Amino acid sequence: MHLPSLPDLSLPASTRRERILFAAFALLALFAVACPAFSGPDAVSVFADDRGWHSLPNAMDVLSNLPFLAIGLLGLRWLRWLDRPELSATPTAASAGEPVDLGVSQRLGNSFDCAWMFFAGLIACAVASVVYHLQPDTLRLAADRAGMAIAFAGLIGLAVCDRVSQRAGWAAAWATLAGGLLAVAIWFETGNVAPWATVQFGGMALVLMLALTKPLPEVSGNGGAVGLKLGWVIFFYALAKLFELSDHAVYEATHHIVSGHSVKHLTAALAGLPVLHALQTVGRRTLRHNSGAAAITA
Repeated sequence: MHLPSLPDLSLPASTRRERILFAAFALLALFAVACPAFSGPDAVSVFADDRGWHSLPNAMDVLSNLPFLAIGLLGLRWLRWLDRPELSATPTAASAGEPVDLGVSQRLGNSFDCAWMFFAGLIACAVASVVYHLQPDTLRLAADRAGMAIAFAGLIGLAVCDRVSQRAGWAAAWATLAGGLLAVAIWFETGNVAPWATVQFGGMALVLMLALTKPLPEVSGNGGAVGLKLGWVIFFYALAKLFELSDHAVYEATHHIVSGHSVKHLTAALAGLPVLHALQTVGRRTLRHNSGAAAITA
């Protein structure tokens, strides 16, 4: 009696880029554990601009979070548009009985899910930062950093999808999210900010390393790169950090018009634009090469 062979359920062998990525994450985790503990600025420290507007305290530091919310909502709206089944369905394929792609989201693979996480993280950043700046305290700062962890996770996952592989990107996103939330919890309980600093600066060092890596082929079939310009993301993040460190200096230089911390919020939000632009380019390229989808969406 001949028994049918079982399907091969083994995972494909890891690539060289995936092994290097795993080593980088392991080194960052080891550094976070071995790094001597140190404390950061006081959670309730006074920012340069504490002016209120009507009944709104710390008005500029609160309102300057609105770009995070705007870009996050715009990004989620665009992802919803990309997820429409008719965007890539063609009458020819359907009539011929061929398999029809259910949407651009399938061809984006895990990049699509990482982008959802990133834009949702921007919205979480906006809400948590507003809550924190209304009345700064340790618990609200922890919530603020937790929102940042979600955005970091989505960004790193998307960058890894673009430069390493789709499966590595999704794993990297969840590893970053878990590490970020754990770092926030450690800081909240012990005051040790070293793990959180590792998530922030180590994460951006990882993005820099990925920026210097040749991207995967552009989206085609199932998976591929979305063409994210990581250099612009790094530029806006570094500029935001510079403004954050120059809070009082910027406030004095502008004759109390705006503080460095408020400008930091505005600049950091701009880091979401390269992600949005990359996804918009994918959508437009799909319409350009798919006359059926273009007719349906017109």
